[in-house]
Amino acid sequence: MKEDYFKDSLFYSYFFNRDNAQCYFDNAHDVIIKIKEILQQTQIPFSGILPHELSQLFSKVNLDNSLSSWSSVLAELNQLYIKDAVYFHHPKYVAHLNCPLVLPAVIAEMLIGAINSSMDTWDQSAGATLIEQKVLAWTVDKLGLGKDADGIFTSGGTQSNFMAMLLARDWFCCQRDRQHKNLIHGLPDDFRKLRILTSSVSHFSTQKAAAMLGLGYQAIISVPHDDKFCMSIEALETSIQQCLAEGNIPFAVVATAGTTDLAKQYGLWMHVDAAYGCGLLVSSRHSHLLQGIEQADSVTIDYHKAFFQPVSCGAFFIKDRQHFCHLTYHADYLNPLSAEQEKIPNLVNKSIQTTRRFDALKMWLTLRMMGAEQLGLAFDKVLDTAQIAYHLMVANSHFEVVHQPVLSTLVFRFIPPQSLSQEQIDDLNANIRKALFREGESIIAATKINGRQYLKFTFLNPLTERKHLVEIMNNIIQQGNFLLTS
Repeated sequence: MKEDYFKDSLFYSYFFNRDNAQCYFDNAHDVIIKIKEILQQTQIPFSGILPHELSQLFSKVNLDNSLSSWSSVLAELNQLYIKDAVYFHHPKYVAHLNCPLVLPAVIAEMLIGAINSSMDTWDQSAGATLIEQKVLAWTVDKLGLGKDADGIFTSGGTQSNFMAMLLARDWFCCQRDRQHKNLIHGLPDDFRKLRILTSSVSHFSTQKAAAMLGLGYQAIISVPHDDKFCMSIEALETSIQQCLAEGNIPFAVVATAGTTDLAKQYGLWMHVDAAYGCGLLVSSRHSHLLQGIEQADSVTIDYHKAFFQPVSCGAFFIKDRQHFCHLTYHADYLNPLSAEQEKIPNLVNKSIQTTRRFDALKMWLTLRMMGAEQLGLAFDKVLDTAQIAYHLMVANSHFEVVHQPVLSTLVFRFIPPQSLSQEQIDDLNANIRKALFREGESIIAATKINGRQYLKFTFLNPLTERKHLVEIMNNIIQQGNFLLTS
């Protein structure tokens, strides 16, 4: 068989290699031109298309039959995805914790995909391992966790919070019985009594973590919050004491930095979910809001929220790197114990993932090109926007505002001039959000507080200005009035 036999096969032309470098350049150039068009031509954050409308187009696609050219593929993709995508970079997208992207991170994605390093072991990543470790060390320094701290990149807050509860559970069980290791022996006999205390308004990923760890939703104790929607320290202590009195076993607190001392007093693992608030680490004006985070046992960070990075780009940190032992497994073919003894840095030793993307490169290029100071200024601008929105709404009789934002989330509802029941106001606000999404000009979110329907702004775009806020508010009022008369 001739050595160049396969080079005559069509499939060879699709592989990313030296011979196809020009083809890669040409195709990538076409995509970049398309992205440029999107940035220049997008007028609203969403087209308003409904699921059943878009599904009709997909019913015509047969994945067993490829298309004839790259231009045909791009044209099809434009119809199926690009023209109806939700664009987070638009200043009137204020719904969820999705951010516009900084250019260095977007460029990094090209390198990540092209080189395709796998971050589990040194022999698959080399310098990429050291870049990740450097970014993690930088973040550890910003958190103030100390010289024994370490971290690992994750897919995001849900994975990070899961890791926190996994390590907290296994550390706690080991503290109670030094001869018992969950990693080897499984859960202790009384595992059904284990409890996690978390705020009544905390992220749902803690409940998911409890379920996946075999503890069930029953393990979650919901602690009341104060008027700023932070966990009440008095309520936390009451909940801990009640938990102990009932014969249950609290082992972790998931909350904000201010509850650290109480967790230590009762010998509990303290986890801070800073997936959203992590932008405060580089803020020049608001970093005091993270005071006390340096005492946490573990911390969740989402760079793909407050650091304007592409999804996914999260990280998990622990104050004592020795606790990673609760998830380390040495496989002879991959990360043998001998490699650790030789001080070869295999990051799989501290991750629940094996194959893992080089997401750290996005933060690396951002810090090297843009710098932490500019990131901080951008996050501060987001917080300023939330305050402007708050004062605009307080001054407008059409709106009822729940609280003044601490960060950049504003919860409110539209209040009609005529008298309606609470149920009617709930329905009206739910329908306003649906109408706005269908229209596509302004994308907002919704939530419930004490069973009542509210609307929500989540600001993460430093390019959202006062004029955009006024336009969004006017859209809400117009939709509300239209729904009242229809």
